[in-house]
Amino acid sequence: MFEIALALVPLFLLVASLLFGHYPGFETIVRISERLALRSRPRTAKHQPRPRAPRVQVIRGGLLLAFGFAQRPPPLAP
Repeated sequence: MFEIALALVPLFLLVASLLFGHYPGFETIVRISERLALRSRPRTAKHQPRPRAPRVQVIRGGLLLAFGFAQRPPPLAP
């Protein structure tokens, strides 16, 4: 019985602090959100990344053979 009561002590402390209007961790959340807000400033035009060139689709494998046969006529019959 003592172990169960000892395990419930943190729960009772948390409920009591919430009932009295104190929210544990609130200051930490505010501090972290302010720090993140400072980091997410809009970038100037000087620091924006350059646009990347479009990727070229490379044909390989069975599709490469299919394109090769499609562009070549069938062999002449003797």
